This record gives sequence, structure tokens and C-alpha cells, in this order.
Amino acid sequence: MSGLREAAEDYISVRRSLGFKLRDYPWLLGDFVTYLEAAGASTVTSQLALAWALRPGEGAHPSYLSKRLSVVRGFARHLQAFDPATEVPPAELLPWRPSRAVPYLYAEADIAALMVAARSLSPRLRAATYETLIGLLAVSGARIGELIRLDRHDIDWDDGVIVITYSKFNKSRELPLHPSTLDALRAYARLRDELCPEPKSPSFFLNTLGKRPVYVTVQQVFSRVASEAGLRPRSNRCRPRLHDARHTFACTTLLGWYRAGVDDVEARLPLLSTYMGHANPAHTFWYLSAVPELLTLAAQRREQTVGRRP
Repeated sequence: MSGLREAAEDYISVRRSLGFKLRDYPWLLGDFVTYLEAAGASTVTSQLALAWALRPGEGAHPSYLSKRLSVVRGFARHLQAFDPATEVPPAELLPWRPSRAVPYLYAEADIAALMVAARSLSPRLRAATYETLIGLLAVSGARIGELIRLDRHDIDWDDGVIVITYSKFNKSRELPLHPSTLDALRAYARLRDELCPEPKSPSFFLNTLGKRPVYVTVQQVFSRVASEAGLRPRSNRCRPRLHDARHTFACTTLLGWYRAGVDDVEARLPLLSTYMGHANPAHTFWYLSAVPELLTLAAQRREQTVGRRP
């Protein structure tokens, strides 16, 4: 193993020990090191980093090219501590200003349509997996990656909770579920075991190979299901996404509190943040900006509070 390749593996190990997932980093850095080795380079230079980052060609999206360079920049900063000859390529070489997507908030009818469309998939195991996965996304507020990683023992049927492990920032949490949700999960588990009696993975959700679903494949199937369900983009920045079920959950919860006349919604935000696995309630509260009704209710509540002050 070359020194550069060993340094890349050390860098990934250090970052992961700090809680970063770095899903794309191993293969991206591996490809970059292979490129350096083929060029006969023993260290990172800005010229080589830029040349490698641009390799996908003119058809590649600028955000992807910028991401490739940012991966190298992080590695170069790490390597420079051991090799002063290392050059850290400036971010300005491939600038990209990402724009935050506008959440596609789902109505109950949208979720129902998605589940109906998923039910039409084939074979039956695939249909059942995606119908149940979409339903659980809608009612749990969990991240899609967290649900894909669920193993069978992560569901506590007696206490009615699912245990989310190795989540963002390496934290774990328990999510209590409604009895109707548990019934739906039991029904899926029975059908799953009937259709796949000898799975190749302990995963709760299975693909047609009896293995854990793959994130990229789940995204692709969801796009197809959303199209079949008749969900269309509302703008260039507002398209149906898996993650938007999580946005919808947060907004629905906040709306429910405001409509119910909860006196201090902000005091409850830490509860919602903990449930959703956020490190800070502020990360949850920004969902207010996505729903005009939430903004209106929050403003009205503030005016009432100010009006009651002596």
C-alpha cells in the first residue's frame, strides 16, 4: 500500500471517529489516489487536484465537480500536517453556491397516493417493502437511512418502539409508535417472512434479493412511485423527495401544537428535536419557514404573548 493510500484511509478513519459518515469519500479518495499514482505524484498539488476533479467532463453538474474538489481539499489539509509540500487547492477553483431545496410538504392524500402506487410494484415483496417504508417515513419523522438500517431486533414489540442506532453524530434514540403503525409493521413482517423465508440479511426491510435495501435504489424507486402517484414538481427547487416526509412530519407536529393552543411551543421543541435526532432545537425550528400557516400562527402567538405583558 502506498503512503498516499494509507494516508487517505487514516484520514477517513479519523473523520468517522468524529461522527462523520463520509459515504462517498472512500471511493472518491481511492480514485484520486489512483490518479496521483498514475501521474507519478507523491503528494497533492492544486493542479493535479483540479485536473482530477474535472475528469467527469462537461456534462457533469457543477455541484458534483465542486464536491469532488472539496473532498480533496479536506484530505489535503489533513495531509499537509505530515507533508508540508502538500498543496491545499483553493475552493475558488470550482466555486458552487448550493441553494437549499424547498420542502415538498405532503398532504395526507399525497402519502396515501404514494402508498397505493408502491403497492402496484412487483414482485410482492418489493411492493410490500416500499409501501410499508413510505408509511413509516410519514409517521415516524425518521431519516430514510435510519429506516433502511433497521434490523429485526431494533423493533421492540412489547414497548412499541423502534430503536434507531448509529444515527447522525453516532447517536441512538427510541421512537414510540402508534398501535396502528405497529400493526402495519407486523403485517409486513409476516408477509416478508412468507415471501423470503431465508433472508441474507438481518435487515427488517428487505429487497427482492433478501438483502438490505440500497439507498440509491430506494431513491430511484421512490421517484418512480412519486411519478405514478401523480406528484409533480411545484418548482425547480421543490420536487418530491424522500427526505420531505421528515419535513412534513416536523411541520405537522408544530401545526398541531399551535392549533391545539399549546402555550409555549418553543418549550416543546427540544422534545421534537430529540425525537427527530437533531443536535439542536434550532435545527428543527427552521421548518417554520416552509409553511406560511406556521409563520402566521407563530406571529399571532407572539403578538398575544406581548399583549399580555404588563
